Amino acid sequence: MARIFVEGWDPDYGTPLDQDDALSPAEGSVDTSVETDDWAPIEGCDDGVDRIAFVDGVRRIDARLTLDDPEQGPTPGLVGTFAVGAVVWDRETRRSEVTDVRIERWAVLAGGSGEQMPAVDLEPGVSTTRAPGDDPNLLTMALHSKMRDAEGECAESLSAECAVVADGPLKKIREHATVGYVKTHRVTYVEPPLGGVIAELAPGQRSPMFCIAAQTPYARYSWYLRLAMLQGGHSWTGIVRCETSGHLARDEASAIADRTAAVLPLVASEPHVDPRAPQNLVPIGALERELRHRMGDRGLVYRALRHAVMKPEIQQEAS
Repeated sequence: MARIFVEGWDPDYGTPLDQDDALSPAEGSVDTSVETDDWAPIEGCDDGVDRIAFVDGVRRIDARLTLDDPEQGPTPGLVGTFAVGAVVWDRETRRSEVTDVRIERWAVLAGGSGEQMPAVDLEPGVSTTRAPGDDPNLLTMALHSKMRDAEGECAESLSAECAVVADGPLKKIREHATVGYVKTHRVTYVEPPLGGVIAELAPGQRSPMFCIAAQTPYARYSWYLRLAMLQGGHSWTGIVRCETSGHLARDEASAIADRTAAVLPLVASEPHVDPRAPQNLVPIGALERELRHRMGDRGLVYRALRHAVMKPEIQQEAS
C-alpha cells in the first residue's frame, strides 16, 4: 500500500521528484544491459582520487527591459548576471578552495531587432544577445543557456587535472570523465521490475549503469545512488542520478560510478544546514553562496542599468 510522506526540501526549492512532469518515461533508447543483466545494488568503491572539483553556477534577473518601438510596439527583454566556478577539494590536505570563477552580464532582447544595450558602468559590463521569441520563459532560458555553456567549459577545463562533478545534467557529451550530478528526477529511465532496485539502495550503494541515447553521439552512462536515508524518508529519499560520457570505456565509467557511490555520501548536506539536504552537496552549497556574493549587489547593478539607458536624456537636459 502506498503511504504519504512530507518532502524534506524547503517548498521554495520544489521537490526532488518533479511533479510537473509526473516522472514520465524518458524519451529515446535506454539500454539497461550495458553493465549487467543481473540488476542488484552495487557497493561503492573509493579509488582514492586525490582531488575532486565540484562545478556549479548561479544566475539572477537584475532588471526587466522594454524595447519601445512606436511603430512595431513594445517588446520585452531582461538583464541578468550569472557566475560559474568550482570548489576543488584536496582530499589529502583536507582543504578546499574556490577557483575558476567567471562572471558575465547579459541583456537578452526578444526577436531579431538590432538594438544593443548601451555601455553600463559595471565590471564586468553587459553584452547583448537575443531570444527567438518574446515569451518571458525564452528570455530566461537564453540566460540559463549561457550559464550552462560556461559551466561545461569550466568542467571540461578542470577534467584535465582532477576528477570533476558538475551540478546538473551534462551539457556537452565529450570523451572526458566529468560526472553530471542530477538532484531532481523528472523522468524515469528504468522501468519495473529493474526500477525496484533503486528503492533498495542503501547509502553508499549504486544501481547498475544504464546507457541513455545509446548508439548516438549523445550517449551517456547513468546510474542512481543513495546519499543518505533521512528520518521519515520514503524509498527515493536521498537518491540522485549521475551520468558521464557514453564515449568512455565501460570499465572506466564503472570505476567512476563506484567512486561517486562511495565518496559523494561523505559530502552530503544535513537538513539543519541546507534546505535541499541531502542532495545539495556541501561543496556545491558553499560554492553557490560564494558565487552569489561575487555577482555584486543587485541594487547597485539595477541603478547602473537605469543610469545607462537614461544617459542620453540626462545629457540632452544638461545641454
